[in-house]
Amino acid sequence: MSALPRRLLIANRGEIACRIIRTARRLGIATVAVHSDADRDARHVRLADQAVRIGPAPARQSYLDIGALLAAACASGADAVHPGYGFLSENADFAAACAAAGLVFVGPPPAAIRAMGSKSEAKRLLEDAGVPLTPGYHGERQDEATLLAEADRIGWPLLIKASAGGGGKGIRRVDRREDFAAALAACQREAAAAFGDARVLIERCILRPRHIEVQVFADTHGRAIHLGERDCSIQRRHQKVLEEAPAPGMTAERRAAMGQAAVNAALRVGYVGAGTVEFIVAPDGEFFFMEMNTRLQVEHPVTEMITGLDLVEWQLRIAGGEPLPLAQHEVRLDGHAVELRLYAEDPARGFLPSPGRILHWRQPTTLPGVRLDAGVEAGDEITPHYDAMIAKLIAHGTDRDQAFARLRQALRENFLVGPRDNLGFLARLIDTRAVRAADLDTDLIERERGALFADPEPLPREVWLAALASLLLDEAAADPSSAGHRGGAAQGASPWAARDGFRLAGVYQRRVTLASTTNGEERRVLQVRYAADGWQVAFDDAAASGSTGGTVGGGTATGGDTVALRATHEADGMLALGIDGHRLLAQTYVHDGVLHVRVDGRQAAVAFIDPREPSGGDEAAEGGLRSPMPGRVVVLHVRAGDRVRRGAALLALEAMKMEHVITAPADGVVEAVHVTEGAQVAEGVTLVDFKAD
Repeated sequence: MSALPRRLLIANRGEIACRIIRTARRLGIATVAVHSDADRDARHVRLADQAVRIGPAPARQSYLDIGALLAAACASGADAVHPGYGFLSENADFAAACAAAGLVFVGPPPAAIRAMGSKSEAKRLLEDAGVPLTPGYHGERQDEATLLAEADRIGWPLLIKASAGGGGKGIRRVDRREDFAAALAACQREAAAAFGDARVLIERCILRPRHIEVQVFADTHGRAIHLGERDCSIQRRHQKVLEEAPAPGMTAERRAAMGQAAVNAALRVGYVGAGTVEFIVAPDGEFFFMEMNTRLQVEHPVTEMITGLDLVEWQLRIAGGEPLPLAQHEVRLDGHAVELRLYAEDPARGFLPSPGRILHWRQPTTLPGVRLDAGVEAGDEITPHYDAMIAKLIAHGTDRDQAFARLRQALRENFLVGPRDNLGFLARLIDTRAVRAADLDTDLIERERGALFADPEPLPREVWLAALASLLLDEAAADPSSAGHRGGAAQGASPWAARDGFRLAGVYQRRVTLASTTNGEERRVLQVRYAADGWQVAFDDAAASGSTGGTVGGGTATGGDTVALRATHEADGMLALGIDGHRLLAQTYVHDGVLHVRVDGRQAAVAFIDPREPSGGDEAAEGGLRSPMPGRVVVLHVRAGDRVRRGAALLALEAMKMEHVITAPADGVVEAVHVTEGAQVAEGVTLVDFKAD
């Protein structure tokens, strides 16, 4: 007998909390959001029927506090708890505590979480069931000597992985014996910080593997099925970047074999609800069980798109006692779907997180086959306390080519202003040879590094022309002497001061200097001649190349080439351009005197350089190595006076649940250390003073 929850507490935040709220509302279930002090104004809080504070910003004092979550459930009258993913979603103690408090836990029973939540325990359990495992060590002895001896037995390269981990956290690849101790210590610290459990396992590193996972569902009536597979091979720092379903090149026979292995794993532990069984697949097609995530996955939308199913609804109905709505032979896979994860991060600086406020966001939600799942919107802040994901961009098509074509269009139209983001990186990624040819493995980003991290191309002329047109239109609209139109000057105003190009005789001409720091520093000087219905524009490359610190931008209009330019402002920050008769739409947004413009997938921040203002000079930067992001100092490796070699670890920062090591830029001496372990630092703070030899 079905008993859907009446009031559901969502023990999570961000995009997944918003996703659960939408489905619960459609089913008539009231929702309760929880939030920390950092999340009091978050989107999931605004969407829910009720919201309860659970603690301060640090996750350990809020989203990982079982007592606070149970108190929130009790105070709000909730009868069920959905853990989402991340945080306590795979914590057996939390599931047991919910049951003891009389709350339905929307997920598997505690015993199944314990069996599969520990990678080591899961491998021991499934080894007995005949599931193929990657060679490695999954034992209880965790002292460094034992682990190093096992590493020597397994062979190099190898992976150290957090036993209780997930989401790509607590993983280190080690290629040489001498690097093992430092990698082990870092992995244990990260595992303890993210999961409260520092235990690790060691596995052989399969070279050029694919990462393929199978979505399984099981009910309380002893039945289990799978909903096909997803290819999640494209990763950076062991975190997924792009996922697609079905996996390219998957045969029906291999899908059946992997699907059955996944179902057998779920049945072996008495599983209930949604789960994901992950496999490492060697180039020859041999597959090995890697882990089971006892929760819904971030990438579940691609499965929803090809099956037409709402997996959150399935979770809620199964938690209410309903049987699986489909048998295995009734599952149909339709077309192809692909998902990209949009992050507030800087790919050029090793994907460092880039927290900040979203100032403007125009989303590509009206395109056919395109879906965007987001936990934030314009005006919201990406905080340094949690994961840096902004949204998931998903596209579905009749085949892989159409799905990727729709995804490319969605990326071109996605206009985000605020923190640094990976939009440009994602656009380059899906156009690499390897992705187009479906030549996938977990080292793809490294293999394609030349294309993905090459010096960016100079901004195309269309970006500069859009910026110029926006500036000229805004000047005319804001000019009080012209009353917004030629010939309509305000009473008492001088027509000679008008900035709309009007002259009694002759043609008004001017030079406009624009600068952008989007790709290093670019500066362009444009010669503008006002016409009756627009402007004639020439790119003065000689002037640009002669400007201090300037770099000549790209484009085809140079020197004497003249472009006929027309423009009109349209709704929602859109700018309609006519360039030599060719119509083009641009997106624009102005903040703090800087124009942000996006044209055909290229985005830049452009400023008008007033030649009347003194240029001055940049003040010399102070010495020392600075923090590349806000974070917490988790370990110091050096003291003042220490001599170090180039590349040596100086200290480690933790931000957004990931650890980042600051290394010596050259051989030299640490002259001073300005931080202590445990200190919270802002971006740009001097950490150590370093003197190179």
